[in-house]
Amino acid sequence: MKIRDIALARSGDKGNRATLSLIAYDPADYARLERALTAECVLAHYQGVVHGAVQCFPLPHLGAVHFVMNDALGGGVTRSLALDAHGKTLSAAILDLALDADKDWTASTLDPRIP
Repeated sequence: MKIRDIALARSGDKGNRATLSLIAYDPADYARLERALTAECVLAHYQGVVHGAVQCFPLPHLGAVHFVMNDALGGGVTRSLALDAHGKTLSAAILDLALDADKDWTASTLDPRIP
């Protein structure tokens, strides 16, 4: 099962930070999203794109998980030469990620930049 099967994604920018929200289609799937999508998982998925810490904000009343990815947009919209300076395609990039709630994202993939 992939994220696209149970959730939609939206992304955007705030300076050099990218924001990413995943919203479950069905509230019953929220727990699966929250278990599988940790800050460590998101940082590993965007390795090479996100160069700073990733923060996770669970929003259970909305059935959503929100991430803030620091140092992810090449300096921000006015400074970046990237084709996607606003980070809009980051939401599409995560939808193909397979949900694997049993994976241990805290062992070998743990990044010291994550608080």
